[in-house]
Amino acid sequence: MVHSTAQGTSVELKKLPATFYESRSGNKPVRMWLLALDEKDRRLIGYDIATAEFSWPIGMPLCRSIGFGLWEIRSNISSGRIARIIFAVVDEQMVLLHGFVKKARKTPKSALDLALKRKKEITS
Repeated sequence: MVHSTAQGTSVELKKLPATFYESRSGNKPVRMWLLALDEKDRRLIGYDIATAEFSWPIGMPLCRSIGFGLWEIRSNISSGRIARIIFAVVDEQMVLLHGFVKKARKTPKSALDLALKRKKEITS
């Protein structure tokens, strides 16, 4: 989607703007997780989130459906590590539900369960 500005230039708008899941107590755990990472890893993950925002719908290798209305953003970060952000599309927004660094090939059940719990919180 392209939008014209008052200056006559065009700006591409986000197709699926990202927002952080916020707990009832006001915490934003994915934001806090990102801030705990070093700057290089934050930039890599942030770039991948932005790519998904502007290019939605987008598939592999960046995004993949993991079922139950959940998607993952797949980021390669420093030291050969792999980060994942699990999100859901709610009210035309990408709600970032959970972020973690993968330690095994398969996404941990606890990560999926937590993301599903947070999704239910915001959709009920």
